[in-house]
Amino acid sequence: MASSPSPPALDELGNRRFSFYPPIINIEHNEWEVRRGAWSEVLVHNPKMDLELWIPRAWLGEISKIDEPVMIVGLRREIEYSGGTVFPHTRRVLHMPKGNTASPAPPNEVPRPPTTREHMRLETSAESSIGKLIVGVLAGGILLAAIFVGVSRFKESGGAVEYKAVVQADLGFTAATDYFDVVRVLGKPDKDRWRSETGERQYRALTFTKAGYTVILMGAERNNARYIGTKDLNWKTIHAVELPGGRNTEPMLRSLGKF
Repeated sequence: MASSPSPPALDELGNRRFSFYPPIINIEHNEWEVRRGAWSEVLVHNPKMDLELWIPRAWLGEISKIDEPVMIVGLRREIEYSGGTVFPHTRRVLHMPKGNTASPAPPNEVPRPPTTREHMRLETSAESSIGKLIVGVLAGGILLAAIFVGVSRFKESGGAVEYKAVVQADLGFTAATDYFDVVRVLGKPDKDRWRSETGERQYRALTFTKAGYTVILMGAERNNARYIGTKDLNWKTIHAVELPGGRNTEPMLRSLGKF
């Protein structure tokens, strides 16, 4: 008996359209086609949404042997789309509190009603707790009033709060800025690191500790990495590059994990 034909590899699908299973979260239309492939990623295109995504090969599963009504490409894990890229989807699990499973007390251990003296002691203790609560509320009100007065005086005295920020006009960095341009303006970085040794996109982080920020470069190859934005030392984006069409690199920087 002849064996059924083996399913084609994803790179061999050509112009044939397919669907992912499970579907990519946050993408409405689940219809794709292959654009091109690299050794670690595959570029797929969604014709109805005119959207292109790089999918790591490690996330791809089996491909269906038949394409009726549509060819299915399996995913080894659920992934979701956000900010121009895809990443693994994590389901939040809510832990329910455990119920009280303590066994009932024996009859000889059931608490007895309080005596008159004990009842008076409980009433005195309750009055004392209420008194402490009132004192606490009054103390909190006084503290808030003191803070309000202090802030008002600070504003009247013309005080100013200092903060650090990276302004494009100050640094003059654009999408054409490379490593040598950054060093020419800021000097040698305190830390210089690459995100990974492989991949279609190479990310370089140049940290200037005293200035309080990290300059991010990106490129298809390391020798042509260009400036895409700046993050502070807590990895929050504080500057992004404007792109043609009214877009910028903010979504790319937001999805970039710290390294």
